[in-house]
Amino acid sequence: MINNLLQYIKRKLERRRIKRTFQEYDFQVVTIPLAGYGSVEVAQWLNPLLERPYAVTIKDVNFYREFTKEGDFVIDIGAHMGDTTLPMALAVGQTGLVLAFDPNPLVYKILEKNASLNKEKTNIESYRLAIATNEGEYFYNSSEATFSNGGISAVADSPHGKYGLKEKIQAVNLERFLHEKYADRLSRLTLIKIDTEGLDIEIIKSIEKVLTTYKPTVIFECFKRLPARERYDLYDSIQQKGYNLYYIEKFEADTPKVRLKREDMTNWKHFDVVATPFKWREV
Repeated sequence: MINNLLQYIKRKLERRRIKRTFQEYDFQVVTIPLAGYGSVEVAQWLNPLLERPYAVTIKDVNFYREFTKEGDFVIDIGAHMGDTTLPMALAVGQTGLVLAFDPNPLVYKILEKNASLNKEKTNIESYRLAIATNEGEYFYNSSEATFSNGGISAVADSPHGKYGLKEKIQAVNLERFLHEKYADRLSRLTLIKIDTEGLDIEIIKSIEKVLTTYKPTVIFECFKRLPARERYDLYDSIQQKGYNLYYIEKFEADTPKVRLKREDMTNWKHFDVVATPFKWREV
């Protein structure tokens, strides 16, 4: 009992030390058997703050197949190391395309590696860019020194945390970017995932024309620090464009989807939302 307590304290102190110490962690590539796809290679980030090594599963892939089909165009904003990008790409196949955006240079190298793997099964194009209404350079901050999470801000004193990258990161306006580089793909746009540490509302508002024109499914988060007013604004910004909103617990196949009403946005501290256009089948 005492030994277990001492081990717990030791692990907690070590985790605190890691959070406060800057270090750039490498990655390893592993091969994972995946039913229906054969062997899939995955680049795993060796950051000790991660709860477990990333390993794609068929449940991950089938979750995205609920909203996409072979050959579709998908966008992953805040892609991190590619743990959502890869199953998306497997879902839409080599004839489809997934754009993966993440501005964090420390995690981007893992995302870029994952984009380069499994070329016979996937088609991923990655960008070390943030998405914002106003293009330009931004500060990037995190709550811990390994930068396993974080967000952009126009000011150095950021609400995302006290640890900041030395160099600013570049942000682009997604609508302009898509019309300039991927206009021929937009008619096949079926899914946009957003995970940007509370900035999801800004991105949703910045892609209003894309949402109203092409009606992709949108997956986003209600960030834990959002006050009630901003949570309702988040709900309205997507619902008023012709979408139903659902609460989900996991990005896995067969995860229950609970229909959200506006007043439900304060029921949970931090949660994920799937927003489907009115034409999508009811679940």
